[in-house]
Amino acid sequence: MQDESEGIRLNKYLSEIGHCSRRAADKLIEEERIKVNGTPVIMGQKVTNQDRIEIDGILVENLQERNVYIAFNKPVGIVCTTDTRVEKDNIIDYINYPSRIFPIGRLDKPSEGLILLTNDGDIVNKILRARNNHEKEYIVTVNKPVTKEFIEKMANGLPVLDTITRNCIVEQIHKNQFRIILTQGLNRQIRRMCEYLNYRVVKLKRIRIMNIELNVGTGKYRDLTKREFLELQSLIEDSDKHIT
Repeated sequence: MQDESEGIRLNKYLSEIGHCSRRAADKLIEEERIKVNGTPVIMGQKVTNQDRIEIDGILVENLQERNVYIAFNKPVGIVCTTDTRVEKDNIIDYINYPSRIFPIGRLDKPSEGLILLTNDGDIVNKILRARNNHEKEYIVTVNKPVTKEFIEKMANGLPVLDTITRNCIVEQIHKNQFRIILTQGLNRQIRRMCEYLNYRVVKLKRIRIMNIELNVGTGKYRDLTKREFLELQSLIEDSDKHIT
């Protein structure tokens, strides 16, 4: 978009923010349905991001400029990719959000639960830094009874993908079910850890990422609350201080 101080033609502005095409904008102008700062516009009029644009009395919001932070309860079968051309069961088409967003990290196709999405690239980079030790909590159901030995080995590190997993919190919560809190994100980490101990994951659900908890129904999403976002920012800043 051009320099705000110069302004750009209204039809181009409406097109760039994704509201409508230039041709459709011209038609709205001709029909005198648009006002800028309370005054009817004329063809060729220029606007900036500071102007108040109304169509039929409704304020036009530039969704592409507003930072979006949402928590989504991903169903099984949905793929965490932005490539909508290749993967038909992708997270972007499923949510169908009115502006461009992308997932922070990923959750395997057969897994379900909490994933965050945003249009803020800066916060994505900070959250994804492995050295930041950000907690992710899961409830896992396996194919046979969990033993004390299983819990101890899962908690104290296992060989996965040419490395040893970090020590983590693991707690049995049912006969075939346990809770695990990770601070790293190796590919299919929990499934690989279980496989190493001759267990198979039947169900895997992420219920928390850092301070954000899963509290919406399957396939639903919500905006982060102001309190959640401020705490999230604080956690990111605190972890950044320990990076050398």
